[in-house]
Amino acid sequence: MGKPTGFLEYERATAKAVSPKERIKNFNEFHTPLSEAEQRKQSARCMDCGVPFCQSGMTIKGMTSGCPLNNLIPEWNDLVYTGNWEQAYHRLHKTSNFPEFTSRVCPALCEKACTCGMTEDAAVCTKENEMAIIEHAYANGWAGPKPPKVRTGKRIAVVGSGPAGLAVADQLNSRGHSVTVYERADRVGGLLRYGIPNMKLEKHVIDRKLDVMKAEGVEFVTEANIGENVKAKKLMDEYDAVVLACGASNPRDISAPGRDAKGIYFAVDFLKSTTKSLLDSNLSDGNYISAKGKNVIVIGGGDTGNDCVGTSIRHGCKSITQLEMMPKAPDTRAATNPWPQWPLVCKTDYGQEEAIAVFGHDPRIYTTTVKEFKKDAKGNLKSVVTVSLESKTDEKTGRRMMVPVEGTEQELPCELVLIAAGFLGTQKYIADAFKVELTERTNVKTSTEGFATNVDKVFTAGDMHTGQSLVVKAIRQGSDCAREVDEYLMGYTCL
Repeated sequence: MGKPTGFLEYERATAKAVSPKERIKNFNEFHTPLSEAEQRKQSARCMDCGVPFCQSGMTIKGMTSGCPLNNLIPEWNDLVYTGNWEQAYHRLHKTSNFPEFTSRVCPALCEKACTCGMTEDAAVCTKENEMAIIEHAYANGWAGPKPPKVRTGKRIAVVGSGPAGLAVADQLNSRGHSVTVYERADRVGGLLRYGIPNMKLEKHVIDRKLDVMKAEGVEFVTEANIGENVKAKKLMDEYDAVVLACGASNPRDISAPGRDAKGIYFAVDFLKSTTKSLLDSNLSDGNYISAKGKNVIVIGGGDTGNDCVGTSIRHGCKSITQLEMMPKAPDTRAATNPWPQWPLVCKTDYGQEEAIAVFGHDPRIYTTTVKEFKKDAKGNLKSVVTVSLESKTDEKTGRRMMVPVEGTEQELPCELVLIAAGFLGTQKYIADAFKVELTERTNVKTSTEGFATNVDKVFTAGDMHTGQSLVVKAIRQGSDCAREVDEYLMGYTCL
């Protein structure tokens, strides 16, 4: 696929990012796409390799290698190279419901498994090629509404409008079923809307796709909190199937003295408040958790912690520190982590880049956690006592664990703490409302490979099913779940 000698003739090139000090002035996406001619050159680098690991989606030692959606990457790279953009879109859309989302927020597992990147950082820029395809499709009208010509008479309720829920809805509606999506927030999108900041995914991108889905017949109901202001029985009585796709929205807490101090928030609440205020009033209403002028400590790494760093800097924080319990990852692949596995290496993301530009140093402190939160006489957070950690073996269990090192305490001034320590599973009230069983990890329990719960006609998908994961994996879960629901309703499936 592509030009046979393209990977030898052309160097990898990616979209240019706006400089950190300039982009922190707003919450806009900050990459300038390549020209059409350059994008075609980049697609020409796809090298007709014998086994395209990029689209494999296989699991190696517990890690996904390649695209979980099994996108036909070599095929549409070749089509872009030859200028057949419309056909490239049709090949992309054959496996991907939402390339406009994944081309912005996916960590590009495809690129890490690319044969061109086996020995150096020269992988085909597949993620950017994907964005070029979908943006061409919208610009030329190819991605417009295509409502089903025949309706089956079957009705499905989808609870949750994140990536998994939207994928379920999109697939089942295309089959001809009537789908209604229930969302407890004031706007549709779930994690995409309020969990991912604008600078990674501007919300008009979501609205553009939602307009297409609405025109195709999908109905959306907002401010519908199933189990509270809308009864689960109503859905069970009115629909032929119900799909629970409510995410893993129980944030992991930090237990330390002083936890009740004012000024400690979960990352998801911090990020949501900023995005909602931005959408409502461009932040002029002041209805958000502000980091302006404050010493901020983010507890936890990963994408969410990085998003908190970038958002705090845009607020105008006084300082930013990010605590990570684990040691710093190596800068290059270890011998035990070979290609095409996902590389377990240190990544400096956009938020850390901005912190380095603004404050002159990387905000991350490794093998460190919070020992105590200190507050003033009014109960407001004033500082945080940290302690270093070291890895030791538990004599009883034989497991390695991180334990505090005595005498390493440090006190850091702090008026705002953001806890980005991950999530523990689904919120119990929604599971109780439908009487579905949970696993020991508080995910909704199903058969080993399926999506059906212990309750007849109730299914589950996405993070609510698997635990916290990637947007692209949630989309795959939604697509696979839709296939099972369709077979349940019709006795066979053509999805």
